[in-house]
Order: sequence, then structure tokens, then C-alpha cells
Amino acid sequence: MEFFYIFINIIVPVFILIGIGAWLHRVFMLDLYTLAKVNVYFLIPGFVFTYLYKTEFSLQLFSQVLLFFLILIVVLYFVVQLISKMFHFNKGVRVVFTNSVLLFNAGNYGVPVNDLVFKHDPFALSIQVIVMTLQNILAYSFGIFSFKAVEEGRLNALMGLFKMPVIYAMAIGILLNLLNVDLPGFITTSGEYIANAMIGIALVTLGAQVAQLKFKRGISSLYISLFVRLLLGPILALSIIYLFGFKGVLAQALFIASGMPSAVNSTIIAQEYKTEVDLAAQIVLLSTILSMVSVTAVIYFSKVLF
Repeated sequence: MEFFYIFINIIVPVFILIGIGAWLHRVFMLDLYTLAKVNVYFLIPGFVFTYLYKTEFSLQLFSQVLLFFLILIVVLYFVVQLISKMFHFNKGVRVVFTNSVLLFNAGNYGVPVNDLVFKHDPFALSIQVIVMTLQNILAYSFGIFSFKAVEEGRLNALMGLFKMPVIYAMAIGILLNLLNVDLPGFITTSGEYIANAMIGIALVTLGAQVAQLKFKRGISSLYISLFVRLLLGPILALSIIYLFGFKGVLAQALFIASGMPSAVNSTIIAQEYKTEVDLAAQIVLLSTILSMVSVTAVIYFSKVLF
């Protein structure tokens, strides 16, 4: 009964907005490039800054989330490299497979789920915001570097990373919070408007992005990626949480964040470098659909285990 309640009240509202985004794209052929830019350069930085500024925050919390994130990503990296060698994936498949596992949708999927699960709790949301920011940094650093073959490309990718406003939004939000700086009302009000707009537009954007993806034929790397991202990822996260003794909302939020499906960023990067695009698209599409069940299960167990 609890499982069904979680599915109806948390997962279904998320997928209603994703469905609306998919429908709008089918009818009006939305400009996905513009939508992505609005999210990356306007909504996400504003959202990150607002919540990190106004939430009761500590360097200890940031350190705990960062430690969890780094260990999870490193462990997952070694797991996918081992699997890639076992199944003799070629270089292109290995890169896409790795990105599909390491880059999970902590933003336009993870944030709405967190918001619904914890009933708009700013502390829980700040945890998800940190994870989302770290994921963005990972996507535009390692995610791109993994496709680069020449030094000039790596340099360009590095310069692109420092142009990401979300990094500065996170740093400024944390700094002003820790220094107890009181910003004028016209700034905080504008930030609230941006933050409130982020979730709805992010889900519509995700729906529009997913609508253009097509499932063609199954291959082993596809199903292995789904298994590692949706099942093994949360299991490894659970082990890390128990290892460091995290409890309460922190443990629940981190556990739920670890179960998110593959990020659309992995497909965007694959498209940019024209490497195994069909595989990347299929992984994102199927992991998003299957997450209706898997994320529901992760949320359920987060309430039982912590």
C-alpha cells in the first residue's frame, strides 16, 4: 500500500509534467537548444543560489555530500570499467556506457522527486542541490573529457567548465550563507521567482528531450547499463551511507539521489561527438521509463531503512 501511495503521489506528478513536455514537443517541435540554455544558464544557477543561500547550511553538510558523491562515482567508475573489459566493449561503447552510469539525472528529475518526497523541506532540497551541482560539474568535465582525443579539445572542455554559471552560483550561495550576509529584498524575491519556475520547466524540458529519443533494438550494453544505473547504483550508495553512518534526512536524500535514471546530458555529449548516439539515447529513454518503478522502490526503502 505504501509503495502504491509513493508511486501515485510522487512519481506520477513528475511523469505528468514529463508527458506534457513530450506532447508539447510533438505538437510544436520545441527548440530544445534554447530550452537547454534557459535551464543551464538561468533556471538552474538561480535555483542553486537561492536554496544554498536561504537554507541552514554548514561546511560539514557540504563535505558529507561531497565525500559520498566522490566515493560513489569512483566505485561506479571501476565497476563499469571492469564490466567493459569482461564484455569486450569497444572504445565508443565503453565511453557511452560509462557516462550513462556516472551521469544521472539529479536536476530536472532528482530535484522534483526530492521536493515531493520531503514535502518542500529546504534542508533535504539543499542536499539534492549540491548533488545536482556536482553532477553538472562531472558532466562537463569528465563527461566531455572522456570523448576527447586531442589536447586542444581537453583545453576547450576545461574552459567550457569554468564558463558554467552553476559553479559560481553554488560558491556564492554557500559563501553568503556562511557569512550571514543579508541580501536586499528585490534580489531574494527575484531568486524565489526563478527557483519556483525551475521544477516545472525542467520537467517539461526533460519530456521534450525524451520525446525525440527512439528505441530501436536491444544490445547487451544497454541492459547492463540499466541494471548498474537503476539497481546497483542505489545498492552501492546504501553501502557507503552505512559505512559513514549517515542517518535521517541526509541518508534518505542521498539514497534517493543515487537511484535517478541516466541523464540526458550523456546523450547530448554523445551526439556532439557522434559516438554511439543510438545506444546513449536508448539508455536514457529506457532508464527514464523504468525509473517509474525503480525510483518508487528506492523511495520506499529509504523510509524503511533510515
